[in-house]
Amino acid sequence: MPHFIIDCSANILTRMPEPEILTAVFDAANASGLFTEEDIKVRINPYVRYEVGGKKTDFIHVFGYILEGRTKEEKADLSQRIVKTLTGLFPDIEFIASSVDEFTKAGYCNRHLLT
Repeated sequence: MPHFIIDCSANILTRMPEPEILTAVFDAANASGLFTEEDIKVRINPYVRYEVGGKKTDFIHVFGYILEGRTKEEKADLSQRIVKTLTGLFPDIEFIASSVDEFTKAGYCNRHLLT
C-alpha cells in the first residue's frame, strides 16, 4: 500500500525505458512524505489498442490507490507531483493525468492482515 498503476500508450516505452518511468512515479510518491518507501508499489500497463479523442494519441494516466485518511490537499499535492514529474520527462505528451482514490481500511486486506 499505496498502489500506483500507470496506464499508457505502448509507444511511451519506446521513448523511455520502463524502469525509469516506474522510478519517476515511485520517487514522486515518495517525495510526498505520505508513505513509507517500503510500502509504495508501482506498476505499468502499456496499451497497444487505444483511442484518445478518437485518435491514436500517446497518453499517460496514473491511478493512485491509497488508504483513507489523507486530506484533500495532500491528495491533490500527490497527484500534481506525479503529473509534474511525468510532464518533465515527456514534455511533448499532451495527455498526462493522475487521479488518487481512497479505499477504506475496513475494506482492505492483504496476506499480512489475515488472521
